[in-house]
Amino acid sequence: MAALKVGDAAPDFSLQGHDGKAYSLKDFKGKKVVLYFYPKDDTSGCTAEACSFRDNLAAIKRKDALVVGVSGDSVASHTQFIDKYDLNFTLLSDESKDVLKKYGVWKEKSMYGRKYLGIERTTFVINERGKISHIFPKVKVNGHTEEVLKALSE
Repeated sequence: MAALKVGDAAPDFSLQGHDGKAYSLKDFKGKKVVLYFYPKDDTSGCTAEACSFRDNLAAIKRKDALVVGVSGDSVASHTQFIDKYDLNFTLLSDESKDVLKKYGVWKEKSMYGRKYLGIERTTFVINERGKISHIFPKVKVNGHTEEVLKALSE
């Protein structure tokens, strides 16, 4: 599958949220969506990223946008993560990796010379019409929420 680009229609999905409900991209039509993919619940970088979105959610909502996080973790893991850090947005579980692959974020990674498949931290900003307006690949957590807020202002 070709890599997604700005201007492409964001691939639809149906995933279970931490609250047990099924969510699809169509559910968010008419709003901007900050769809962020992250490697693992309750790890240092992912926790910092989630807490930054939590702490800036009011500013994101003022841009008529919402935040949705996706990882390969289970619904139970997401629920614990949300409860532990008082997260105020939806986390979706993609244990099958289907959506991760659709969005091109399931990639070969390397750590200490060992190669493995994992999630490349990536954020997509999707406009009200379901088109991708911004892509942030290989996200560095520090300053990322500010980048997203700037993108939502454009």
